[in-house]
Amino acid sequence: MTTMFAVERGDLRRTRWLDTPPVALRPGEARLRIDLFALTANNVTYGAFGEAMHYWDFFPTGDAGTGCIPVWGFATVSESLVEGVDVGERFYGYWPMADEIVLAPVRIAATQFFDGAQHRRELPSVYNRYLRCSSDPTYRRENESLNALLEPLFTTSFLIDDFLAKSEFFGANTLLISSASSKTAYGLGFCLARRRGQPGPPKVVGLTSPANLAFTRQLGCYDDVVAYADVTTLPADDRAVYVDMSGDAMLRAAVHSHWRDQLAYSCSVGGTHWQALGGGKGLPGPRPVLFFAPAQAKKRIAEWGSDGFGQRVASAWQGFIERVANSQTPWLRVVAARGRDAVESTYAALLDGRVAASEGRVLAL
Repeated sequence: MTTMFAVERGDLRRTRWLDTPPVALRPGEARLRIDLFALTANNVTYGAFGEAMHYWDFFPTGDAGTGCIPVWGFATVSESLVEGVDVGERFYGYWPMADEIVLAPVRIAATQFFDGAQHRRELPSVYNRYLRCSSDPTYRRENESLNALLEPLFTTSFLIDDFLAKSEFFGANTLLISSASSKTAYGLGFCLARRRGQPGPPKVVGLTSPANLAFTRQLGCYDDVVAYADVTTLPADDRAVYVDMSGDAMLRAAVHSHWRDQLAYSCSVGGTHWQALGGGKGLPGPRPVLFFAPAQAKKRIAEWGSDGFGQRVASAWQGFIERVANSQTPWLRVVAARGRDAVESTYAALLDGRVAASEGRVLAL
């Protein structure tokens, strides 16, 4: 049987397991066993924005009322009717929360392939790409957990940093980042910290909950860290940019109301506070603009070329992972588990905000 974890599209707390007989492969298809995947607040964001951003469309459950939240991780080819995709090969990419998947590899190269399934052809190609571990010079089996947990998030962090720098930070001298203890946020904080000493970068202020203040401060990538309730104590006459990782409507309103016309740009990225999401209409200052990482990646690939883009991201990633895995003061502790109970309990803990910011959960079925 093939096992998939599905959630109600209209109520992320309602979940079920779907067990279906495995399908026979057709020519041009390959079956992959999903060996390891990360489950983080970012995946909850995929669920929260499942309709608007088409995240439900990648791995249909066969039921319009439910969806499968995508995850990042590693899988091994267990059966193949595709030349160039061999049994035993390992790939990194975008998977369902399931024990296996059938893909239709196309554009097969030495380094990667893309899933050519009909229902995925109009979806962003960055999510349809599967990287061949054997040809990735940065791949290390012992780093798989960190890659699954951080690499897709860090790519978003890199792209936000690139977008803001290209825009000259909209002339701001203060950059606010909400949900500053989240992995995408401190990836961005790391990228911004690399610009210290250069002309132009603003002061970077992380906003977080009281429970995460100590952790966020010890990261060392922010110039200052402030609790959410204290955001209005910051100088309102400083020209500011807001990068919203939380999606919290009340916090967004507080930021906009405090800075008003001094808020140069409001960048909406995620929804870690998924129960407090809300729109941005009627706020003082600029209207929030959704940041869509695949669009920024497509733009840069067109300018830099695929290889040039990959080299820039890889260079930044290597520096980041060295800092995250520092043996003296690591930023992340991997917690691995297997089975249905582990998936259910981790998912519930993420919904409730009960996973420590210093932890990264890696799972398998």
